[in-house]
Amino acid sequence: MILRSMRTLAGVAVALIAGLVAVGRPAVAHHSFAMFDMSKRVTLNGTVTEFEWTNPHSYIEIDVPDEKGAVKHWSIEMGSPSILQQSGWKFNSLKHGDKATLTMNPLKNGQAGGFLLQVTLPDGRVLGNGPGRGPQQ
Repeated sequence: MILRSMRTLAGVAVALIAGLVAVGRPAVAHHSFAMFDMSKRVTLNGTVTEFEWTNPHSYIEIDVPDEKGAVKHWSIEMGSPSILQQSGWKFNSLKHGDKATLTMNPLKNGQAGGFLLQVTLPDGRVLGNGPGRGPQQ
C-alpha cells in the first residue's frame, strides 16, 4: 500500500515537472532576440503611422522614404508598456504623423523590421527601450 502511494506520488511529481518544463519553453523562446542582428545598427528617419502600446510588446510602425523618395514601411519591436514606462515612455509618446528618428537592430532576414535601441521624439527627447536600454552613445 505504501509502495503504491509512493509510486503514485512519484508519477504525479514527474507529470508536474514535465508540465512546468513544457509551459516554460514557449516563454523562453518568445523572449529570444535570435531574429534580430544585434551586431548591426540602422537609423531610420520617418513618419509614424502607428504606435501600438500593447502587451507583450509595443511596436512603432513607421514609413521611411529612401534616397529616391520611395517609401518603405517598417515595424519596430519594443518592450512591454510596463518596461517602457520605467524609462519615460507614455501611451501617447508617439502618434500618427509624428516625425521620429529611430535607431534599431535590424531583422536578420532583411525584411523591414527590427528591435528598437532608441528613438528621438518630435520634441527632441531621446528614449530607450526600457531600463538599462537608454539612449545609445
